[in-house]
Amino acid sequence: MATRIVSQEEREKQNYYMQCVRDFNSGRAVRPAACIKTFGCQMNEHDSEKLAGMLERMGYELVPDETAGKYEGRFCDLILFNTCCIRENAEEKVFGHIGALKGAKREKPELLTAVCGCMTEQPHVVEEIKRKYQNVDIIFGTHNLHRLPEFLYGALIDGRRVCELSHTEGEVAEGLPVKRASAWKAWVTIMYGCNNFCTYCIVPYVRGRERSRRRSNILQEIEELAAGGVREITLLGQNVNSYGRDLEEPEQRESFAALLSAVCERTAGSSLRRIRFMTSHPKDLSEELIEVMAKYPSVCNQLHLPVQSGSTEILRRMNRRYTREQYISLVEKIRDRIPGITLSTDLITGFPGETEEDFRETLELVRMLRFDMAYTFIYSPRVGTPAAADPDQVAEELVKDRFSRLLELQNAISREKNEACTGKTFEVLCEGVSRTNPARLTGRTEGNKIVNFTADGICAADAEGKFAKVYIDAAQTWSLEGRALEWEEL
Repeated sequence: MATRIVSQEEREKQNYYMQCVRDFNSGRAVRPAACIKTFGCQMNEHDSEKLAGMLERMGYELVPDETAGKYEGRFCDLILFNTCCIRENAEEKVFGHIGALKGAKREKPELLTAVCGCMTEQPHVVEEIKRKYQNVDIIFGTHNLHRLPEFLYGALIDGRRVCELSHTEGEVAEGLPVKRASAWKAWVTIMYGCNNFCTYCIVPYVRGRERSRRRSNILQEIEELAAGGVREITLLGQNVNSYGRDLEEPEQRESFAALLSAVCERTAGSSLRRIRFMTSHPKDLSEELIEVMAKYPSVCNQLHLPVQSGSTEILRRMNRRYTREQYISLVEKIRDRIPGITLSTDLITGFPGETEEDFRETLELVRMLRFDMAYTFIYSPRVGTPAAADPDQVAEELVKDRFSRLLELQNAISREKNEACTGKTFEVLCEGVSRTNPARLTGRTEGNKIVNFTADGICAADAEGKFAKVYIDAAQTWSLEGRALEWEEL
């Protein structure tokens, strides 16, 4: 299916509604405030940056919490939940939050509550929100995020409840205002949706089929970020390795490797020094991409490559379309061409039909490949996916036992990997003050390892977004500890 771009006419319509809401807000005695609560992946985080950009243009002050700042315990004017449905606990959190706001709506009737994102692309979830949560004023999905101004106008000006969901594949909306969370680190979406239909995954149903952005629009956005002083970007897509296959015009089609190469060439010599990407599906990661990663210093020596299971039988049941042996061969090829690369993965325990032997194969794979880090999950049935209807569900006590064993193994490996970093010096991009210790700064290595470090005489505000050479003198399971030896010019 060819990618469709939101028309100029539609963009002008949304700009009109944006101005209408702005005019309404400018007439208020106090500038209204809005809070966005984001759940889920990096794609959702970047979507929230777009939502924030539109809200700011409509005259809202963005606040970090619904009772923040000047409100002194009172609720702000608009609370927007950008939701995730990958796992059940993510949905439960959202329902808990919006349920807790029922009293706030009674206290402040003019409070607007909006729910958008992946959860709202599921009909049964939308019906539950409409039935149980009358305090929710606006419901919209992932495919019509760009229509927020229109929806907000309907609820704010007309006083009506808005529920607008698109049941067709979403169009790609270019040119939306973006309020980025960081001045030096940025997400750049290169494609939306997924065609893989792994049997456990809800993403193709809620995000739609693959839609790639045009190369020219991607490069323009990245060049503008680089010109604005951004130091690191992450290219985003559910499966970046299939970028470009859906573009209709032959001259637009190209591989992800070719796009990545163009990004490196266009930004050479700029402030942009680190380029990351995620996520890569193992079945689509090409030798061409490995060569591009090895060739350009700006591409980080780091790769997230979800394996999900070490059992070929479970991989077949998951519809992953590679075998255990093929995954191992791919990792060996990557490590041979890019020595020292940091490798992370995703692992699911308790998938339907998983036997003890299947699980042992996963443990053996983890011991063999020694991932720097792994995101480990207990299988979560999602309504509408084939795996949810599989009769061979694994008993809960077995799943929990296997999860604990897997986590114990991976934690030990991660700790050993980090301990091997002690006594070495790494270049760290400072992200500000450490969350765990306000006396320290924090940042990440090229390999995406978290480093908490001391920096005598350096103000956190001056250090943020700057590179430092950091000597590592201690290791934790999920982070490194050290001290800054020298900085780039502050």
